[in-house]
Amino acid sequence: MAKKTEATVEDKLRELYNLQLIDSRIDEIRNVRGELPLEVQDLEDEVEGLKTRLSKLDAHSDDLIEKIRSKKNLIEESKALVTKYTDQQKNVRNNREFNSLSKEIEFQELEVELAEKHIREFKAQIEQQKEVIDKSKERLDERANHLKHKKSELAEILKETQKEEETLMKMSDDYSQSIEERLIKAYTRIRTSVKNGLAVVPIERGASGGSYFTIPPQVQVEIASRKKIITDEHSGRILVDAALAYEQVEQMDKVFAKI
Repeated sequence: MAKKTEATVEDKLRELYNLQLIDSRIDEIRNVRGELPLEVQDLEDEVEGLKTRLSKLDAHSDDLIEKIRSKKNLIEESKALVTKYTDQQKNVRNNREFNSLSKEIEFQELEVELAEKHIREFKAQIEQQKEVIDKSKERLDERANHLKHKKSELAEILKETQKEEETLMKMSDDYSQSIEERLIKAYTRIRTSVKNGLAVVPIERGASGGSYFTIPPQVQVEIASRKKIITDEHSGRILVDAALAYEQVEQMDKVFAKI
């Protein structure tokens, strides 16, 4: 490449178009991957979310089991107290003591009934959660398998394209370093603002490539003279003549073939 201080407008246009060809090639590689990396990320998030949900469900089930155990212990204690108070009633000295023990017995029997009610409720919750857990596990297995397939698919694509993409990115960076800063800034601004990433386009059949707005004949002559940087007034893209574009495509195709 020529030094910046020695570069003619034509040199700059060629380098800019070469950079565009390289970046477009990178875009093509990334388009092959398409939405796959995002799909993998979404699946990873979903699988992680399902694992977290299952962990919480299992913890809640364990908590319910512990509550059942606690209520069963309470029932045993209450039944033991009922037996104790019943025995004590046999040896009371007056009605006041008898009635007091009767109230204690009644209270403990109510405690047993309430504990048994809670146990039934806890068991019903466990059964309901079991269904949710089973469905969540089934969903987790299905999404995990899908994730495994998508990861394998992505890995295969990356294996095929990673070396080429890395080489092209290095080339893109080298060209960017060799082109004067104001042109690179303009190129980057245009490239990020247009849908197809085309910042430098050739004239095709009298129109701007990528936007298809007709270029006046006098402007086409100026573009073909390669004496100044000309942009499309409609899209803002930098314009090059078809002959220059064809020459650079042939040159870069040979470079790409060696990657």
